[in-house]
Amino acid sequence: MSKKRIRVLIAKPGLDGHDQGAKVVALALRDLGFETIYTGLHKSVDQIVAAAVQEDVDVIGISVLSGAHIPTAQRLFEKLGKEGVKDVVVVFGGNIPRRDHGRLKDIGVAGVFQTGSKFTEIADFLRKAVPEVRGDG
Repeated sequence: MSKKRIRVLIAKPGLDGHDQGAKVVALALRDLGFETIYTGLHKSVDQIVAAAVQEDVDVIGISVLSGAHIPTAQRLFEKLGKEGVKDVVVVFGGNIPRRDHGRLKDIGVAGVFQTGSKFTEIADFLRKAVPEVRGDG
């Protein structure tokens, strides 16, 4: 596995104003050895992708509680494609109905983590997925 620490951008898109879970996940991942960046509330997909490119992250973690996970994922992957970003792992977390997990994965989301997921489960998933995307796994 690469010695480079995994860089994770945690983002809250749209008008959803509840970010406690996103902050807790960012801190937990930091404590588990990841470099984490939290964008704050109310970010557009364009702002999220711009931050991901600027920060050269390995992972974009999207926290969604508003029910807008499908259109957010579609817009995110459209923007990533326009920017030529291919080597980033995208995960979604929050209140996402299980019936939508497959659709998110079809769009390109690597992993979906429900509210209450264990931090070690998220960390283990990222430690496996990032080297595969980087090509050093």
